[in-house]
Amino acid sequence: MWKRRRNRDDVPTYEGRPLPRPSEDLEDQGLGFDVGTVLNRRGVLAMLGLGVVGAGLTACGAGSDGTSSPTPSGSPSAGPSVGEIPDETAGPYPGDGSNGPDVLEQSGIVRSDIRSSFGGASGTAEGVPMTLRLTILDLANGGVPFAGAAVYVWHCTREGGYSLYSEGITEENFLRGVQIADAKGVVRFTSVFPACYSGRWPHIHFEVYPSQADITDSSKAVSTSQVALPKDVCDEVYAQPGYGQSVGNLSQVTLLSDNVFGDDGAARQVASVDGDVDSGYDVSLVVGVDTGTEPQDGEAPPGHGGPPPGR
Repeated sequence: MWKRRRNRDDVPTYEGRPLPRPSEDLEDQGLGFDVGTVLNRRGVLAMLGLGVVGAGLTACGAGSDGTSSPTPSGSPSAGPSVGEIPDETAGPYPGDGSNGPDVLEQSGIVRSDIRSSFGGASGTAEGVPMTLRLTILDLANGGVPFAGAAVYVWHCTREGGYSLYSEGITEENFLRGVQIADAKGVVRFTSVFPACYSGRWPHIHFEVYPSQADITDSSKAVSTSQVALPKDVCDEVYAQPGYGQSVGNLSQVTLLSDNVFGDDGAARQVASVDGDVDSGYDVSLVVGVDTGTEPQDGEAPPGHGGPPPGR
């Protein structure tokens, strides 16, 4: 139970900080006050009901083990806690034309369910069901939803391979797809939970383009980054059939030792997750994109962790 304290001028304070709205309850002091107050992640989410912005706060507060809290329901909104998502490598298997295959040139790439291949391919990726929801915010315009932005998502299979590149699935294009952000800046994908392959923390790649018309030119991406998956959820998933190799691989890496997330422990990139292995998992992340900054080079860093199995 929180208590108000009064300073010498009889102005109510909380943890030594003056309340901007003295006559209101603590939860009504405004987002700026809430973000500046030192609270644990679960306290913030329960008190404020910030929805997917709470997911962004959770990502900022994640520890080096990547533990996550479930995402509460609600509508996304911009706030001071939402900063620009770090630019990360697209890795050696982007499929965007920058390193060999270009799935973004193919008709049918704009789709929400990415579990099966499309076009001339017919394979389907197996694994624990996962829904990915990204909320894209336009920081160059005050953090409003980036409606109309095109988001390309790709990730590895439960065995750790990448379609278009890994042995046995070079003719497949599953686990790749594009969605266009709605009026709230939200894109959703239906997929399966990815593996942890040797040398890398479990992750999902994505690129953000200003519009659907831009996706055929990878140089027009305004942001290239990765979603980090929380360890507690990974432990649950990797105990399921088909994910056997991921158990040992995950035991050998942490967010701080990972050569992509390690610079800051994936402070803005750890997703909030709800669900279970039977019904599937809902993975959410708020992504701040600043079109006023120059995107960084998307080359894979030295010691990228090696290729996934099958290469």
